[in-house]
Order: sequence, then C-alpha cells, then structure tokens
Amino acid sequence: MSVIELKPVRERILDAAAERYYAEGIRAVSADKLIAAAHVSKVTFYRHFPSKDDLVAAYLETAAAEEVAAVTTARAEHAGDPSAVLRWYAAMVGGTACRPGFRGCPFINAAAELPKDDHPGRVVIDRHRAWLTDQVAELLTELGVDQPGTRAGQLMMLRDGAMVSGYLGHAPDEVAASLIAAGRAILGRG
Repeated sequence: MSVIELKPVRERILDAAAERYYAEGIRAVSADKLIAAAHVSKVTFYRHFPSKDDLVAAYLETAAAEEVAAVTTARAEHAGDPSAVLRWYAAMVGGTACRPGFRGCPFINAAAELPKDDHPGRVVIDRHRAWLTDQVAELLTELGVDQPGTRAGQLMMLRDGAMVSGYLGHAPDEVAASLIAAGRAILGRG
C-alpha cells in the first residue's frame, strides 16, 4: 500500500486542492486535475465534494483552522503578554511571507477570485478575517490602546502589506521588523 492510499480520501482531496489552488489559483484548477492528484475516482470525489464551491470552502476552512490553532497556541504560551503575541505574529508573517514557494496570503488570493460576497469560500474568508481582527483587537485592549477595533483594522492592513513585501523578496527579519515598527507607529508607541 502506498502512502497516498493510507490517507483518508477526504484528506487526500483537500491536500490536492490546497496544493493546486495555492500554486495555480482556484479558477485554473479543474476537478479532473484534483481527481488525478488525489488518486480518486470522479464518483468518490463528488461524494465528498458535490461542487467546486464546497471544496473551495473546505480548503479555506482548513487554512483558517491552521491559523486559528497557531494563534490560539501563541496566545496560551504568552498569556498575559499581548506584546509578545503581536511580536510572534509579526515574526510568523515575516517567515511565512518569505518562504520558498510563497504566493501570497491564501485568503487574499481566494478573495480576488471569488468576488461574490455570498460564495461559500468568501463567507469563510470574511469569517476568518473577522476572527483574526478580533484577536488583534483583544490584544490591543489588553495593552490599553485607544480605539482597539480601529487600530486592529489598521494593523491588518499592515499585515496584508507585509505579506506582499515578503512575496516580493524581502528577508523574513526585515519584513517582521518593518511590520513591528509600523505597528508601533500606528499605536503611538514608535
């Protein structure tokens, strides 16, 4: 039995979707490509994901769950130290945005391809972005920052820019340091 056959079918399909959607774009990847990459039949594929929209939403839910787990872990490890959590996040963004094969934030990339607000994938993106912005606002509240909701939105814009900066070839430490410096300026702690 091959390693591929040992993974549950749904997981194989999601892995194939994550790899292909991220590398090539959602619209560019056909069901046939994913069926071949996951080594499943069409019947099996459609039993797990009746439509492409279902698969796109599941792909984005998986990506969101990974980020939720990472942020939740960091908040637990740095409980009572919101500055440490924000520095960790900046370093994580810098490292992620500068790794080989990075093509940008999967949520921003997907949003560009899913313009309809009611698309199931877009619903996942909006819900995850709201969750992440709320996490930042909570940390800013712990820091005693004025207008934490507004400032969290501003920091999210910086995060988005840092992702682009890393994609364009800046070093991870440079991206993280710039993100931290710009964040401090927004918070008036520069």
